[in-house]
Amino acid sequence: MPSRRIEDLHPALQTLCRQFMERCQAAGLDILITCTWRSGQEQDQLYAQGRTAPGAKVTNARAGQSAHNAMLDGKPAARAFDIVPKVNGKPEWNAAHPHWQIAGRIGMELGLNWYGRPGAPFREFPHFELPKDVR
Repeated sequence: MPSRRIEDLHPALQTLCRQFMERCQAAGLDILITCTWRSGQEQDQLYAQGRTAPGAKVTNARAGQSAHNAMLDGKPAARAFDIVPKVNGKPEWNAAHPHWQIAGRIGMELGLNWYGRPGAPFREFPHFELPKDVR
């Protein structure tokens, strides 16, 4: 099962994720982190979805290609986290809901790459990623 722990993020992203959560809460959003780090096996299972396994495609990354698979000194250090806004206590997966745009704006203000933005290489509203130039 993928991790939801902020501690499994890259050290620089841990701080940004906490700030993101605080700003979302201040904006009236109830945010659930759905994934921080995931194993290569979990990544390959997601990659198979919509290809060789039932379901819709949810990723273009195989194991080792995803920012969720990053390690640092042999420990999980994901360079991305996924979220879903909750409305009335339930996950709101409809990308047209305004909470997605508010969360996206907050993430981008913090310098995160939000894959729900127009022009993103792969439109994925839940995905927020540490810029590649951050070591």
